[in-house]
Amino acid sequence: MSSAQERLTDALYGLGWGAVKKLPEPVAVRLGRTVADLAWKRRGKGVRRLESNYARVVPDASPERLAELSRAGMRSYLRYWMESFRLPAWSAERVKAGFEPKDVHHLTDGIASDRGVILALPHMANWDLAGAWVTTKLETPFTTVAERLKPETLYDRFVAYREGLGMEVLPHSGGTAFGTLARRLRDGGLVCLVAERDLSASGVEVKFFGETTRMPAGPALLAQQTGALLLPVTLWYDDSPVMKGRVHPPVEVPESGDRAEKTSVITQALADAFATGIADHPEDWHMLQRLWLADLDPTKGPS
Repeated sequence: MSSAQERLTDALYGLGWGAVKKLPEPVAVRLGRTVADLAWKRRGKGVRRLESNYARVVPDASPERLAELSRAGMRSYLRYWMESFRLPAWSAERVKAGFEPKDVHHLTDGIASDRGVILALPHMANWDLAGAWVTTKLETPFTTVAERLKPETLYDRFVAYREGLGMEVLPHSGGTAFGTLARRLRDGGLVCLVAERDLSASGVEVKFFGETTRMPAGPALLAQQTGALLLPVTLWYDDSPVMKGRVHPPVEVPESGDRAEKTSVITQALADAFATGIADHPEDWHMLQRLWLADLDPTKGPS
Protein backbone atom coordinates (compact mmCIF):
# COMPACT_ATOMS: atom_id res chain seq x y z
CA MET A 1 0.00 0.00 0.00
CA SER A 2 1.41 3.39 -1.00
CA SER A 3 1.72 6.24 1.48
CA ALA A 4 -1.12 8.04 -0.30
CA GLN A 5 -3.35 4.97 0.04
CA GLU A 6 -2.40 4.65 3.70
CA ARG A 7 -3.34 8.27 4.34
CA LEU A 8 -6.66 7.77 2.54
CA THR A 9 -7.40 4.63 4.55
CA ASP A 10 -6.64 6.42 7.79
CA ALA A 11 -8.84 9.36 6.77
CA LEU A 12 -11.76 7.08 5.90
CA TYR A 13 -11.61 5.32 9.26
CA GLY A 14 -11.37 8.69 10.97
CA LEU A 15 -14.46 9.82 9.06
CA GLY A 16 -16.29 6.69 10.16
CA TRP A 17 -15.56 7.21 13.85
CA GLY A 18 -16.23 10.92 13.55
CA ALA A 19 -19.42 10.92 11.46
CA VAL A 20 -21.16 7.55 11.72
CA LYS A 21 -21.39 7.67 15.51
CA LYS A 22 -23.45 10.86 15.20
CA LEU A 23 -26.08 9.27 12.95
CA PRO A 24 -29.42 8.06 14.35
CA GLU A 25 -29.26 4.29 14.72
CA PRO A 26 -31.86 3.49 12.00
CA VAL A 27 -29.91 5.65 9.55
CA ALA A 28 -26.64 3.93 10.43
CA VAL A 29 -28.28 0.51 9.98
CA ARG A 30 -29.58 1.46 6.51
CA LEU A 31 -26.23 2.94 5.55
CA GLY A 32 -24.40 -0.22 6.55
CA ARG A 33 -26.77 -2.42 4.58
CA THR A 34 -26.52 -0.18 1.50
CA VAL A 35 -22.72 -0.20 1.57
CA ALA A 36 -22.70 -3.99 2.09
CA ASP A 37 -25.00 -4.61 -0.87
CA LEU A 38 -22.95 -2.35 -3.13
CA ALA A 39 -19.73 -4.11 -2.15
CA TRP A 40 -21.37 -7.51 -2.66
CA LYS A 41 -22.60 -6.58 -6.15
CA ARG A 42 -19.12 -5.46 -7.17
CA ARG A 43 -17.77 -8.92 -6.26
CA GLY A 44 -14.32 -7.67 -5.37
CA LYS A 45 -11.51 -9.85 -4.02
CA GLY A 46 -12.79 -9.80 -0.44
CA VAL A 47 -16.31 -10.88 -1.41
CA ARG A 48 -14.99 -13.68 -3.61
CA ARG A 49 -12.72 -14.88 -0.81
CA LEU A 50 -15.58 -14.75 1.69
CA GLU A 51 -17.67 -16.90 -0.64
CA SER A 52 -14.80 -19.34 -1.14
CA ASN A 53 -14.39 -19.68 2.62
CA TYR A 54 -18.11 -20.28 3.06
CA ALA A 55 -17.83 -23.09 0.51
CA ARG A 56 -15.65 -24.92 3.06
CA VAL A 57 -18.14 -24.30 5.85
CA VAL A 58 -21.20 -25.34 3.80
CA PRO A 59 -19.72 -27.81 1.29
CA ASP A 60 -23.07 -28.91 -0.13
CA ALA A 61 -24.26 -25.36 -0.83
CA SER A 62 -25.31 -24.52 -4.37
CA PRO A 63 -23.82 -21.46 -6.12
CA GLU A 64 -27.06 -19.64 -5.39
CA ARG A 65 -26.86 -20.51 -1.70
CA LEU A 66 -23.23 -19.38 -1.53
CA ALA A 67 -24.21 -16.09 -3.15
CA GLU A 68 -26.94 -15.64 -0.54
CA LEU A 69 -24.47 -16.42 2.23
CA SER A 70 -21.87 -13.97 0.96
CA ARG A 71 -24.49 -11.23 0.70
CA ALA A 72 -25.63 -11.94 4.26
CA GLY A 73 -21.98 -12.11 5.31
CA MET A 74 -21.25 -8.66 3.91
CA ARG A 75 -24.31 -7.26 5.67
CA SER A 76 -23.10 -8.80 8.92
CA TYR A 77 -19.60 -7.41 8.34
CA LEU A 78 -20.90 -3.89 7.72
CA ARG A 79 -23.14 -4.18 10.78
CA TYR A 80 -19.95 -4.84 12.74
CA TRP A 81 -18.38 -1.68 11.35
CA MET A 82 -21.45 0.52 11.88
CA GLU A 83 -21.68 -0.69 15.48
CA SER A 84 -17.97 -0.24 16.04
CA PHE A 85 -17.98 3.31 14.75
CA ARG A 86 -20.89 4.07 17.08
CA LEU A 87 -19.77 2.14 20.18
CA PRO A 88 -17.83 5.07 21.69
CA ALA A 89 -21.08 7.05 21.78
CA TRP A 90 -23.19 4.26 23.31
CA SER A 91 -24.30 4.66 26.90
CA ALA A 92 -23.33 2.04 29.45
CA GLU A 93 -26.94 0.82 29.49
CA ARG A 94 -26.95 0.47 25.70
CA VAL A 95 -23.78 -1.61 25.84
CA LYS A 96 -25.16 -3.83 28.62
CA ALA A 97 -28.38 -4.41 26.66
CA GLY A 98 -26.58 -4.97 23.36
CA PHE A 99 -25.25 -8.48 24.01
CA GLU A 100 -26.89 -11.65 25.36
CA PRO A 101 -24.40 -14.51 25.80
CA LYS A 102 -25.41 -18.05 26.69
CA ASP A 103 -23.57 -20.07 29.34
CA VAL A 104 -21.83 -16.97 30.66
CA HIS A 105 -21.41 -18.78 33.98
CA HIS A 106 -18.25 -20.38 32.54
CA LEU A 107 -16.76 -16.89 32.39
CA THR A 108 -18.11 -15.45 35.64
CA ASP A 109 -17.10 -18.55 37.60
CA GLY A 110 -13.63 -18.31 36.11
CA ILE A 111 -13.30 -14.64 36.98
CA ALA A 112 -14.44 -15.33 40.55
CA SER A 113 -11.85 -18.11 40.94
CA ASP A 114 -8.90 -15.72 40.47
CA ARG A 115 -7.33 -18.45 38.37
CA GLY A 116 -7.05 -16.20 35.31
CA VAL A 117 -9.21 -16.63 32.20
CA ILE A 118 -8.37 -16.70 28.48
CA LEU A 119 -11.24 -16.02 26.08
CA ALA A 120 -10.50 -17.18 22.52
CA LEU A 121 -12.78 -16.06 19.68
CA PRO A 122 -12.97 -16.30 15.90
CA HIS A 123 -13.77 -13.24 13.76
CA MET A 124 -17.53 -13.49 14.31
CA ALA A 125 -20.15 -10.74 14.64
CA ASN A 126 -18.77 -7.91 16.85
CA TRP A 127 -16.00 -8.98 19.21
CA ASP A 128 -15.48 -5.33 20.22
CA LEU A 129 -19.06 -5.13 21.47
CA ALA A 130 -18.57 -8.37 23.40
CA GLY A 131 -15.45 -6.86 24.95
CA ALA A 132 -17.25 -3.64 25.86
CA TRP A 133 -19.99 -5.76 27.48
CA VAL A 134 -17.39 -7.54 29.61
CA THR A 135 -15.83 -4.29 30.80
CA THR A 136 -19.24 -2.65 31.37
CA LYS A 137 -21.71 -5.36 32.43
CA LEU A 138 -19.22 -7.55 34.27
CA GLU A 139 -17.05 -4.59 35.30
CA THR A 140 -13.97 -6.63 34.41
CA PRO A 141 -11.07 -5.08 32.48
CA PHE A 142 -9.03 -7.30 30.21
CA THR A 143 -5.95 -7.36 28.02
CA THR A 144 -5.93 -8.08 24.30
CA VAL A 145 -3.54 -7.95 21.36
CA ALA A 146 -3.91 -5.92 18.17
CA GLU A 147 -2.26 -6.41 14.80
CA ARG A 148 0.05 -3.54 13.89
CA LEU A 149 -1.70 -1.79 11.01
CA LYS A 150 -0.32 0.63 8.47
CA PRO A 151 -0.17 3.56 8.62
CA GLU A 152 0.85 3.82 12.26
CA THR A 153 -1.81 6.49 12.75
CA LEU A 154 -4.50 3.91 11.87
CA TYR A 155 -3.10 1.48 14.43
CA ASP A 156 -3.14 4.30 16.98
CA ARG A 157 -6.82 4.95 16.17
CA PHE A 158 -7.71 1.31 16.87
CA VAL A 159 -5.72 1.26 20.09
CA ALA A 160 -7.38 4.47 21.31
CA TYR A 161 -10.81 3.13 20.32
CA ARG A 162 -10.38 -0.12 22.22
CA GLU A 163 -8.75 1.51 25.21
CA GLY A 164 -11.76 3.82 25.32
CA LEU A 165 -13.92 0.71 25.71
CA GLY A 166 -11.90 -0.39 28.75
CA MET A 167 -9.39 -2.75 27.15
CA GLU A 168 -5.62 -2.88 27.60
CA VAL A 169 -4.20 -3.27 24.07
CA LEU A 170 -0.77 -4.74 23.31
CA PRO A 171 0.87 -4.76 19.85
CA HIS A 172 1.02 -8.17 18.17
CA SER A 173 4.59 -7.59 17.04
CA GLY A 174 7.56 -6.77 19.21
CA GLY A 175 7.88 -10.00 21.21
CA THR A 176 6.77 -8.69 24.60
CA ALA A 177 3.03 -9.36 24.37
CA PHE A 178 3.20 -12.99 25.53
CA GLY A 179 5.06 -12.17 28.72
CA THR A 180 2.65 -9.38 29.60
CA LEU A 181 -0.36 -11.61 28.94
CA ALA A 182 1.12 -14.34 31.15
CA ARG A 183 1.65 -11.85 33.98
CA ARG A 184 -1.93 -10.62 33.72
CA LEU A 185 -3.21 -14.20 33.92
CA ARG A 186 -1.01 -15.12 36.89
CA ASP A 187 -2.49 -12.11 38.66
CA GLY A 188 -5.97 -13.59 38.10
CA GLY A 189 -6.77 -11.31 35.16
CA LEU A 190 -8.70 -11.76 31.94
CA VAL A 191 -7.18 -12.02 28.46
CA CYS A 192 -9.20 -11.97 25.22
CA LEU A 193 -7.68 -13.13 21.92
CA VAL A 194 -9.11 -13.40 18.41
CA ALA A 195 -7.56 -16.72 17.58
CA GLU A 196 -8.54 -18.51 14.37
CA ARG A 197 -6.13 -16.79 11.95
CA ASP A 198 -2.39 -17.16 12.40
CA LEU A 199 -0.50 -13.91 11.77
CA SER A 200 2.95 -15.33 12.51
CA ALA A 201 3.14 -18.11 9.89
CA SER A 202 4.39 -20.35 12.72
CA GLY A 203 1.08 -21.44 14.19
CA VAL A 204 -0.28 -24.88 14.97
CA GLU A 205 -1.69 -27.00 12.17
CA VAL A 206 -5.30 -28.06 12.76
CA LYS A 207 -8.12 -29.58 10.81
CA PHE A 208 -10.83 -27.00 10.24
CA PHE A 209 -13.93 -27.99 8.27
CA GLY A 210 -12.01 -30.96 6.90
CA GLU A 211 -8.95 -29.09 5.64
CA THR A 212 -5.66 -28.02 7.15
CA THR A 213 -4.95 -24.53 8.40
CA ARG A 214 -2.78 -22.95 11.08
CA MET A 215 -4.08 -21.27 14.20
CA PRO A 216 -2.15 -19.26 16.79
CA ALA A 217 -0.42 -21.23 19.52
CA GLY A 218 -0.76 -18.38 22.03
CA PRO A 219 -3.98 -19.43 23.82
CA ALA A 220 -2.75 -23.00 24.31
CA LEU A 221 0.71 -21.91 25.48
CA LEU A 222 -0.72 -19.38 27.91
CA ALA A 223 -3.10 -21.97 29.38
CA GLN A 224 -0.20 -24.38 29.94
CA GLN A 225 2.21 -21.83 31.33
CA THR A 226 -0.19 -20.04 33.69
CA GLY A 227 -2.88 -22.59 34.55
CA ALA A 228 -5.55 -20.13 33.37
CA LEU A 229 -8.99 -21.29 32.27
CA LEU A 230 -9.31 -21.39 28.46
CA LEU A 231 -12.80 -20.64 27.13
CA PRO A 232 -13.81 -20.57 23.45
CA VAL A 233 -16.48 -17.99 22.59
CA THR A 234 -18.61 -17.69 19.44
CA LEU A 235 -20.85 -14.78 18.48
CA TRP A 236 -23.70 -14.18 16.05
CA TYR A 237 -26.45 -11.81 15.03
CA ASP A 238 -30.15 -12.47 14.60
CA ASP A 239 -32.90 -10.14 13.37
CA SER A 240 -32.86 -8.15 16.62
CA PRO A 241 -30.53 -5.26 17.56
CA VAL A 242 -29.02 -7.49 20.26
CA MET A 243 -25.96 -9.60 19.46
CA LYS A 244 -25.99 -13.18 20.70
CA GLY A 245 -23.14 -15.41 21.80
CA ARG A 246 -22.06 -18.53 23.64
CA VAL A 247 -19.27 -19.18 26.11
CA HIS A 248 -18.25 -22.77 25.41
CA PRO A 249 -17.08 -25.21 28.11
CA PRO A 250 -13.42 -24.94 29.13
CA VAL A 251 -10.73 -26.54 26.99
CA GLU A 252 -8.64 -28.63 29.36
CA VAL A 253 -4.87 -29.04 29.20
CA PRO A 254 -4.05 -32.73 28.53
CA GLU A 255 -2.39 -34.57 31.38
CA SER A 256 0.12 -36.36 29.15
CA GLY A 257 2.40 -35.33 26.30
CA ASP A 258 5.14 -32.75 25.85
CA ARG A 259 4.42 -29.07 25.37
CA ALA A 260 4.14 -29.30 21.58
CA GLU A 261 1.76 -32.27 21.79
CA LYS A 262 -0.41 -30.52 24.38
CA THR A 263 -0.44 -27.33 22.32
CA SER A 264 -1.62 -29.29 19.28
CA VAL A 265 -4.46 -30.97 21.18
CA ILE A 266 -5.64 -27.74 22.81
CA THR A 267 -5.54 -25.75 19.58
CA GLN A 268 -7.49 -28.46 17.76
CA ALA A 269 -10.12 -28.34 20.51
CA LEU A 270 -10.40 -24.57 20.01
CA ALA A 271 -10.74 -25.07 16.25
CA ASP A 272 -13.53 -27.59 16.83
CA ALA A 273 -15.41 -25.18 19.12
CA PHE A 274 -15.01 -22.37 16.59
CA ALA A 275 -16.24 -24.66 13.81
CA THR A 276 -19.36 -25.51 15.79
CA GLY A 277 -20.30 -21.84 16.15
CA ILE A 278 -19.38 -20.93 12.59
CA ALA A 279 -21.35 -23.85 11.14
CA ASP A 280 -24.43 -22.67 13.03
CA HIS A 281 -24.00 -19.04 11.87
CA PRO A 282 -21.70 -18.98 8.81
CA GLU A 283 -22.88 -15.56 7.63
CA ASP A 284 -21.51 -13.97 10.82
CA TRP A 285 -17.98 -15.24 10.25
CA HIS A 286 -16.10 -12.30 8.74
CA MET A 287 -13.19 -14.05 7.08
CA LEU A 288 -12.42 -12.09 3.93
CA GLN A 289 -8.81 -13.33 3.83
CA ARG A 290 -7.12 -16.58 2.89
CA LEU A 291 -7.12 -19.05 5.76
CA TRP A 292 -6.55 -22.64 4.63
CA LEU A 293 -3.08 -23.78 3.65
CA ALA A 294 -4.30 -24.84 0.21
CA ASP A 295 -5.21 -21.21 -0.44
CA LEU A 296 -2.04 -19.79 1.09
CA ASP A 297 0.07 -21.85 -1.36
CA PRO A 298 -1.04 -20.95 -4.92
CA THR A 299 0.34 -24.26 -6.23
CA LYS A 300 -2.11 -26.21 -4.07
CA GLY A 301 -5.38 -24.38 -4.48
CA PRO A 302 -7.23 -21.24 -5.54
CA SER A 303 -5.58 -17.89 -4.96
